[in-house]
Amino acid sequence: MGAAAAACLLALAGCGSSDDDTSKPWDGRYTALEERGDWLDKGPYASCSVNFTNPCTSSVESFDLSSCKRSTLGAMDREGIYRTKLRYEFPSEDGLSTIGVGGSGSLRFTSDGAPWSVQGHPAVDPRLDGQTFVVTGLKQGTSGQDSTRYTLAGCEAPTAWVLTGCFSFCSGGNPLYSGTFRAERMTWGRAERESSGGLKPVSESRVELGFPVDLYIAKDHAYVVSVNLRGTDGGLSVFDVSDRAHPVFKTSISMAGDNYWNGVWAKGDALYVASKNTGVVVFDISNPGAPVFLRNLPGGPAINVHTVLVDGDRLYAMSPSPNAETLIFDVSSPLEPRLLGRHVLGVPGYPHDAFAFGGRLYVSHAQGGYQVVGVSDPTRFEHLGDYTFENNYAHHSAVGTIAGQTIAFDGGEQMGAHLRVLKVDDPANIVKIGEFKLRDVASIHNILLKDERLYVAWYHEGVRVLDVSNPTQPRQVAHFNTFSDKDPSRSEGMFEGAIGIRVPGDGYVYAVDTARGLFIFKEP
Repeated sequence: MGAAAAACLLALAGCGSSDDDTSKPWDGRYTALEERGDWLDKGPYASCSVNFTNPCTSSVESFDLSSCKRSTLGAMDREGIYRTKLRYEFPSEDGLSTIGVGGSGSLRFTSDGAPWSVQGHPAVDPRLDGQTFVVTGLKQGTSGQDSTRYTLAGCEAPTAWVLTGCFSFCSGGNPLYSGTFRAERMTWGRAERESSGGLKPVSESRVELGFPVDLYIAKDHAYVVSVNLRGTDGGLSVFDVSDRAHPVFKTSISMAGDNYWNGVWAKGDALYVASKNTGVVVFDISNPGAPVFLRNLPGGPAINVHTVLVDGDRLYAMSPSPNAETLIFDVSSPLEPRLLGRHVLGVPGYPHDAFAFGGRLYVSHAQGGYQVVGVSDPTRFEHLGDYTFENNYAHHSAVGTIAGQTIAFDGGEQMGAHLRVLKVDDPANIVKIGEFKLRDVASIHNILLKDERLYVAWYHEGVRVLDVSNPTQPRQVAHFNTFSDKDPSRSEGMFEGAIGIRVPGDGYVYAVDTARGLFIFKEP
C-alpha cells in the first residue's frame, strides 16, 4: 500500500480525484469536486434511542439499548480524553423521518478510569459495568436558573478507543436535545505511530506564559504569543534559537489588561503582535532578545486585531470587532507603520486571517467564507470572488503557483474541518480540485506552503507535512503527533494540540503546541 493510500485509509475519507499516478509531474488537469461541507450526515451513529417517557435521568431506563452490542462496552479504554461527534436529531417536516444536525462535545476520564467530565462539566451519577455505560455532566444553574444535565449512554465500543451511543440534554427536568454520538480517544498510538517521514523534534521548550497560539522566527529568535485562558495571563515569550537543539528562554512580556495576543509577524527591527484589546502592538527588536514596546495601532478607540500578515511593505491586520474590518499599513519604515486604509467586506462573519499573493488578498472571513479581493489600491477593496458553503467557517489559507496555476489551500476551524484545494486563477469561478482529511473529530488550524510541501498544524493530529506537487492528490510524507491526553494542562476542548507553524527556510520547522510549547524539527 502506498503512502497516499495509507493516509486516506487512516482518514477514512477520500483524498481528491484525479490520476492516481503521483510519480509524474502534474499536468494541470483536474476533476471538479462536489462540495459536501465539513460535516456530512450519514445517519445515526448508534442503534439506540432516547426513552421519552423518562428522558432526563442518569439511568439505563432513560434509553432504549435493546439493539446495542453492550457486551463490547467493557473493553473500552476508560482513560484520557475523548472528543464526540453529536448528531442532534429532529423530526422532519413530514413527521415520518428525522434530520441530523452535527455538533461536538467531549468525555474525559481520570487516571483511575472514573468519568471526570461530560461536555466539559463535572461527571455525576455514573452507571458503569461490563455492559453498562451511562454518565452525566452537570452544569449548575446560576441566579436561580435550573441546572443542565448532559447524559451519554453507551451502545457499543467498536474498538477499545471508540464509543457510540445516545445522548439526552435536559434542563430543569425537561428535554432540550437528543440524538446519537460517536466518541473517539484523542491520543496518538492507535492507528499510527508517533511520527513518520523523519519528522522528529530536535528540541521542545515549554512556554510558561498563558496558552501559546502562534509564533514567528526572526533574527535567530522565536517569538511566541499566547492568549489568556483558564485563569492564565497571555503575552509574548522570546527564545534564542541560534542553537536549535538547545533554545534559551530570554524574556516574557505581559501587559495588564492587554495580554490576549493571538498573532505575530516581524519585519526588519519591528515585531507586530495582534492584540484583542489594543489592535497591533509594535515592538522594537533591534536587540532581539529584549523587545521594547513602541506603540499600539491604529490608536484611538479599542480594537480587536486577531491576526497580522506582512507582505512586502504592507502590514495587514484582521480585526473581528468592533467593525469586522481589515486594516492596511505601509511598513516601508518598519518601526513607523502608516495607516493606508480600513476595509469592511460587508459579508457575514469577520476577517479571521488572510494571505497576500499576486496583488490579491485571500481573506478567511469566518462564517462569510473564503473571500478574494484586489488590493492594488490600498484605499479600497475590489471584491473579485469567493468560495462558500453551508455552515462554513473559513479560518486560514496558503496560496501559491503549481504547474503555472494559482492554487489555494484552505482550511476551516470546526468539527470535521479539513484541507480543501482550490483553483483560484479566476476568483469569480473558484473550483475545488482536491482535499485531504484526517479524523473528523478534530479540526485543522494553520497552513503554510513552501515550494510544493504543505505544512499543517492540525490540533490533535499534530504537525502534518503533505506533498502537494499534484494538488489534486495531496499526499502525506511526514508527521509528528504532539498531542497526548496525558500532557499536563490539557483540556478536553476542540482547540488543543498543534496550533502555529513556521518554515522560514533555515532548514527547520517550528511549531507551537497549546500545552507543550515550542517544537523545533529538522525540515524533512
